[in-house]
Amino acid sequence: MRYRVLGPVHMTPRTPSAAKPRAVLATLLVQRNTVVSTHTLIDELWGAQPPRTATTTLQVYVSQLRKALLEGTDGAGARPGAAQPLLTRPPGYLMRVAPEELDLAVFESLRAEGRAAYGRGEYEAASRALGRALGLWTGPALSGIPHGPSLETSAIRLNELRAEVLEQRISADLRLGLHQELVGELMALAHEHPLRETLHCHLMVALYRSGRQSDALQVYQQARRSLVEELGVEPGPVLSRLQERILASDPSLARHGGPERRLATADGPGDRPAGAAPGGPDRESAGGGRAAGPTVWLPPTVADFTGREDQLAAGERLLADDTAGRSRVLVVSGRAGAGKTALAVRLAHGAADRFPDGRILVSLRDAGGPAMEPRTAMATLLRRLRGRKAPGAGGDEDSTPLPSSEAELAELLHRAAGGRRTLIVLDDAVSEAQVRPVLSALPDSTVIVTSRQVLGALESVRQLTLDVLSAAEAEALLAVCGGQRMRDDAEAAAEIARLCGRLPLALRVAAAGLAARPHWTAAGLARRLRDERTRLAALALGDLDVRSTLLTAYHDVDEEARHAFRMLALAPLPDFAPWTATALLGTDPARAERLTERLVQAHLLQARRRPGRLAPVRYGFHALLRSLALDVLAEESPREGHAAVARLCRAYLAAARCADAQLAPGRDRLAHDGEPVAGIRPEEMVGRAPLRWFQEESAGLSEAVRQAHAAGLWRLCCALASAASGYYEAGALWDEWEATHDLALDAARTAGDAHAEAVILRSLGDLAWQRHRTGQAVERYRLAGDLFTRHGDRAAAGRCLSAEADALLAMGQLARAGRGYARALSVSRLADDVRGAAESLRGLALVAQREGRHEEALARLEECEDAARRAGDHRWTEYARRTALALRLALGSGQSAAAASIPLEVRPGVWLFHPVRPGRRAA
Repeated sequence: MRYRVLGPVHMTPRTPSAAKPRAVLATLLVQRNTVVSTHTLIDELWGAQPPRTATTTLQVYVSQLRKALLEGTDGAGARPGAAQPLLTRPPGYLMRVAPEELDLAVFESLRAEGRAAYGRGEYEAASRALGRALGLWTGPALSGIPHGPSLETSAIRLNELRAEVLEQRISADLRLGLHQELVGELMALAHEHPLRETLHCHLMVALYRSGRQSDALQVYQQARRSLVEELGVEPGPVLSRLQERILASDPSLARHGGPERRLATADGPGDRPAGAAPGGPDRESAGGGRAAGPTVWLPPTVADFTGREDQLAAGERLLADDTAGRSRVLVVSGRAGAGKTALAVRLAHGAADRFPDGRILVSLRDAGGPAMEPRTAMATLLRRLRGRKAPGAGGDEDSTPLPSSEAELAELLHRAAGGRRTLIVLDDAVSEAQVRPVLSALPDSTVIVTSRQVLGALESVRQLTLDVLSAAEAEALLAVCGGQRMRDDAEAAAEIARLCGRLPLALRVAAAGLAARPHWTAAGLARRLRDERTRLAALALGDLDVRSTLLTAYHDVDEEARHAFRMLALAPLPDFAPWTATALLGTDPARAERLTERLVQAHLLQARRRPGRLAPVRYGFHALLRSLALDVLAEESPREGHAAVARLCRAYLAAARCADAQLAPGRDRLAHDGEPVAGIRPEEMVGRAPLRWFQEESAGLSEAVRQAHAAGLWRLCCALASAASGYYEAGALWDEWEATHDLALDAARTAGDAHAEAVILRSLGDLAWQRHRTGQAVERYRLAGDLFTRHGDRAAAGRCLSAEADALLAMGQLARAGRGYARALSVSRLADDVRGAAESLRGLALVAQREGRHEEALARLEECEDAARRAGDHRWTEYARRTALALRLALGSGQSAAAASIPLEVRPGVWLFHPVRPGRRAA
């Protein structure tokens, strides 16, 4: 299926990452194949107070969706000949969706099929269809997006339909005689939905038919207690009557005989053959006698091992594959603490029947941490194959000395392991060079190698990478290890899982810490983990120390890679483009790429594919590894961090100014005289896609403003905020706009930079105007204008006058607005500011239009178009042209009164939704 709304909203091959485009997609999918009006979508996204740029912003979201809808399955480019399913149909948009493409449509079809079968008494078919319908759900309907009135209504309806289908499927299963199989599921559902009487009825019937009459009556009491305490009502007649029938041991409740039709199971697992080879008499080898029976040298399996079903299945397939010529070596790699050893040990314990001659684990790292030499590893393996004790383990040892030569040890190991069905686990390998000699000596053995590195240079091996656990697996592990307090607070457990980055070791340490402290709560533990600066310190208990484990992986790489690890901790979250590494490392792009890829191979950094983006591969840290990187940066390179932040901020500034210059030539932007960053080429980074660059780097740009402020880079902080303001306005990103500019205003005042303060105040005035806070906007424009005047910047002061007049126009004060535009035009012409003159002429045209002076309005718009063209601003040129065209069309219809009241596009893409007539206040 291409589209999913029965759970988190999802679309293949790529779902938009921003929430609002996903909300547009969801609204169109729920109302598929019908026209959804623009007003409905605006109301869904912004409610009763849409931004002035709502229509333009909605068009941007639709454009993003259309591009994603035409991407190929690999996410790279449009599919040849693909038809666009998202169409413009007045007064809005229509989404063409085939029934088989949408999970909701398939769900509705299966629901109807199941209900029909139930009505015919075909309970097996009903259960099968209804079960398939429920299998389409992956979470609460339409989750992961903000809900307006339409989506909220749809989500409630769909979740109720899900519950109805679930209840009918259970009813069908009860009629099939599956009461015992249903008890566990019904208990969980009754606990989750304590006020749904139908579920309690089903549970009581299932328990009664399973011979648990007292438990069935207890369920009734629990249901009654919930209803009385929560709603103040007694159980309904159906539930009450069922209790009476159970008390009376009504024989009609009992099911006599087996079910007439059993539920069919598809794709059920077959019986697995034992596959154990018969043992033979003891044999002798050239390397010494073999112990009778299998040699098992494994640590115990983790009793509460949780999750990893897919990885275990992949490992089991390898162990079971006896195909000639297929690799018998599995490399399990992953970051420190991912559970590689636990997985390998579990695979080894579960494979006893396939390896009757032995299963042996050898750790390739000494207790103190250094890597074991290959000859030491082979000697250890030889001793274990011969049935001896490991050195220092106590007990008797074979006194026969082993050769010290690596070649002789390899020959002995080859002869000792030859012809034997053994499984060898080489745990915690540090490099290909360490394990290659050992693997060469074990051609007949199946081998599992675990490593924190991606051992990509090993020949003829299969690779299995362990990432973090899924959210559900992480929470399940916390529940198993953390005890009842963890299980009782699901919200806190979910937060702990997120703060631990779902890393198995961190989850175990967190859960063990809670279990060891009876006076702690799960919520209290989550609170202790929230501070990134102290999180690693909180994840330590006895000899379990997450920081020490991660630090071992850090020390496994060379100093050049460690330096890169420290510097890249300063990159913005959640991930960053390759040019960010170039800036932070202060090197050329090729060397920066080599270092980042080296960290990826060591699982200290993640490479994340982002098809369709300007940077198709981006990099990011696991949350705990970023905490470690910040720790070691503060300990080992505190002075280098400041210079790296400055380089990063200058790189962001160069790219943001390049992008903004393409979006809006002539916009006020603070100049900055810092040196360019070596290796950073803004024109290549931005290309001809300035809006896409801003969209992809918006989070990083905001973080750069914060970092510049924290580092005391005052002028850089102001310049960054100024360069981003145009995008924040175009994208209606009010919160980011305010947060960055508040910091920039503080930076300008701290630095005593009056001109920077004026530029930031002017931008904050625009923000207030966009938020309909016209009084605040006027105040900020005037403050900014005074500062510009004192600084001698007449052009900027004139633009402040024009902006102040915009606010007065929105307040319905046409006469004052007209005088303001006239003053602004005079100042702009004296300052030879063509772009400022275009803004003022546009304002005079709007006032003339509102007052019915249409010919004057058209003349002013022609002057505005000419000025914008001379300024080289295509956006304002097109704005003046389309505004004049709209006015001419209104006049051409013979309705001059209508021409005075058509909606006002007061700036490019910025509208007054409720235009004010003279003497009335703006809405």
